Amino acid sequence: MEYFSDFVPIGNSAKKIKEWKKQGTDILYLTSRRTLQEVQTIRVVLAKHDFPSGDLLFRKAGEEYKDVAERALPDVIIEDDCESIGGEKEMTYPHIKQALKTRIKSIVVKEFGGIDHLPHIASDLPNYN
Repeated sequence: MEYFSDFVPIGNSAKKIKEWKKQGTDILYLTSRRTLQEVQTIRVVLAKHDFPSGDLLFRKAGEEYKDVAERALPDVIIEDDCESIGGEKEMTYPHIKQALKTRIKSIVVKEFGGIDHLPHIASDLPNYN
């Protein structure tokens, strides 16, 4: 899976996330990669494209994305609609336990659409529609 090292950000995503980080937002990244070597590749890609520091989360053996999200319990999950790989059934938020969904704001963006259109003020994210 060497091609992951060739990934480039969409739009001004690194700049946007930097803005949120400067405002005091804790940043968590969730990767589809699972092995330590693959996860390290993603760390290198994030650094190469000047994304701000943040924990890089990944699924361990037997885990689904929802398990990682339930453990991390973020205030907001921003994820794409996974259109090219099956849509909602491949997303994270729809599979989170109902009791936890009330504590997490879901923001779904169009696959390959980027996040440039999201609010510049991180505290506005929980109210974003």
